[in-house]
Amino acid sequence: MCEQCGPADGASGERGNQRFTALSRRKLLLGTGAGLGVMVAGLPGLTPSASAATLKDGKWCNPARGRFPAGGNYGAPRGGYPHAGQDVTNSTGTAVYAAAAGTVVRRGTGVLTGRTGKGLVIAHGGDRYTYYGHLSAFRVALGAKVAVGQHIADMGATGNVTGPHLHFETHRGGLGSTTNPVTFLSARGVRLGGGWPAIDPGAAGATVRAVQHLMTQRGTALSADGAYGTVSVKAVKKFQSSKGLVADGQIGPKTWPVLVHSLRRGSSGSHVRALQTVLNKHGAGLAVDGGFGTATDSAVRAYQSLNRLSADGLAGPKTWEALVG
Repeated sequence: MCEQCGPADGASGERGNQRFTALSRRKLLLGTGAGLGVMVAGLPGLTPSASAATLKDGKWCNPARGRFPAGGNYGAPRGGYPHAGQDVTNSTGTAVYAAAAGTVVRRGTGVLTGRTGKGLVIAHGGDRYTYYGHLSAFRVALGAKVAVGQHIADMGATGNVTGPHLHFETHRGGLGSTTNPVTFLSARGVRLGGGWPAIDPGAAGATVRAVQHLMTQRGTALSADGAYGTVSVKAVKKFQSSKGLVADGQIGPKTWPVLVHSLRRGSSGSHVRALQTVLNKHGAGLAVDGGFGTATDSAVRAYQSLNRLSADGLAGPKTWEALVG
């Protein structure tokens, strides 16, 4: 889908974008072979320094729903350089979300060398960055602090492309040293493009609060404190055992479908609180009151529309999968 994705040497496409320190620039040159090309690290993928279990902590999410188009894979030849990211195709206007919390450090057209069209870069700390390319619209400002799952942009077809898609990159060890986004996110329990995530003991955040609300609805009252600790893990293991699943405490693709409920306007209970919690992760701004009324119905339909789901107001498995992913 991308006609060109050349080296990321730190050059900015807008004078107003945030400047990096001299030290960061020296690291950048080391990471890109003094600007001779993209450092494509870890082909065919990333080997995390920590165990996979410790990475599935709820800090990362899927940036956009869609499919992988032919020829849009990480490392594929592109204009003399390996393709620096993974393409996720869907229609123009599909929502693009921050894959993790951070700061928007670049925003504009051609914000990385060799990248065309509208794009933005988020710095996540620890020399980790994500790049979102070929956007049709921005939903956040340069310098904005963003939360994981926040709506930051809309998918588009700006620049040298053959059709609308998100070109998504992960940079590790500094901006300019890319890793395979599919394996990078997979190691963190996320399926790029869509799919149920995996959450391990020790995780924290909105998705964990949703799990705790869902477990309360299933008959085990839990405090929705967002910390997946001993009490919550024990409850999930008991639930998994009752459903004939491996009782390992990991909330993954086999546990999610039997944990969630199909909900619509008029539903009430802790499962609705779970739904409101994950809608709020994506910016809905709902009161977490357990009542599926007009505001929640509107939020569900808006989310479904932005993510190219059937906008019928029914929060079924496909909508849940997108929301928690």
